[in-house]
Amino acid sequence: MIGHLGVNVGDLERAKQYYDRLMPLVDFEPFLSTDDQFAYRPAGGKPGTFLFFYPAVDEAEYSRHRPGLQHLAFMVRTRAGVDAIHEWVQEEGNEVLHPPREWPEYPPPYYATFWTSPEGFMLEAVCHRSE
Repeated sequence: MIGHLGVNVGDLERAKQYYDRLMPLVDFEPFLSTDDQFAYRPAGGKPGTFLFFYPAVDEAEYSRHRPGLQHLAFMVRTRAGVDAIHEWVQEEGNEVLHPPREWPEYPPPYYATFWTSPEGFMLEAVCHRSE
């Protein structure tokens, strides 16, 4: 199991505001917050990967098409949860790359939506359960 992932962001404060709203929707809770990092862990003491955010030292435009982070996928318990996250993403004004749907090209059941964060990261909410 991966213990934690670290992600650099251009604006730590803006990223924290965004992820403070998103992470409860994907069943994560705050883990720590300092002037130079913040992190989340799976809620309720569940096992899983912690997610840390740090301020980027170098200014460079992010692209999921270059070496490095391609996307982050969050497993959601229900398809309704995927749909609710999609609604939230639209309310936030984020770019929706793929609205919620079944993805037959992946091992079923696979119901997911994809969008970009304010940093330009591709994010995914996926449910691996049938309706």
